Amino acid sequence: MKLLHSTILGETGPDLLILHGFLGMSDNWKTHAKNWVASGFRVHLIDQRNHGRSFWSADFSYEVMAADLAYYCEAKKLEKVLLLGHSMGGKTVMFFATHYPEFVSAFIVADIAPKSYPPHHQKILEGLSRLDFNTIQSRGAADTFLAQFVKEPGVRLFLLKNLFWKNKETLGLRLNIAILKNASEAIGANLAATALSTQSCLFVKGELSDYIGAADLPLIQHYFPKATLITIPKAGHWLHAEQPVLFFEQVTQWLLKQI
Repeated sequence: MKLLHSTILGETGPDLLILHGFLGMSDNWKTHAKNWVASGFRVHLIDQRNHGRSFWSADFSYEVMAADLAYYCEAKKLEKVLLLGHSMGGKTVMFFATHYPEFVSAFIVADIAPKSYPPHHQKILEGLSRLDFNTIQSRGAADTFLAQFVKEPGVRLFLLKNLFWKNKETLGLRLNIAILKNASEAIGANLAATALSTQSCLFVKGELSDYIGAADLPLIQHYFPKATLITIPKAGHWLHAEQPVLFFEQVTQWLLKQI
């Protein structure tokens, strides 16, 4: 197996592994990570396969992403870690907790439920897949092109963090878009009906997000009987970026009770 790329911050303390969402990367969480290091944790910012600086693969499912995480823990000699995953990363954490409980102390899932989701990234994926870096030679030009598919400037800014210079003249995309553009079904996949985790866990919902609804609470309790749910007010799906102070305070309070 190949090892996931990570940036490790902090020298000592409980290990906290952070997993980004779909089309994101570990760098999205650097500010929070530095604050958690100051709170006494050793933080692993992890790029999931086909994202960031991690390896590319035609295999893409929560099963293989959970296996990637288990291999990472083995390679780094980690035991009983804390985990935090946002959106797709939250689904990976759920799969990991139910398949590899021996590695898990407790975990946090940010704004995603253990259910199937219909495809809803098609326009974004179409735009990203059509970026032609033979003609697009600046971040501004990439933003202008992507605006045809993604109207929200904040979403484009998030997506274009994946741009990098392959050499002095040529831009590239850290996303394996050839695989990810066809990954909607895999990203929306649900846990198996028999999946179960008895570890302590926290589900964090954005008040303005529809990713976790009232009807999802019994399902969360079914899979995760020790789950607690909190809501971050005035926040949508990107709750950690929209309400960073409140998100950090609420999550840190919970984390400190687990150690």
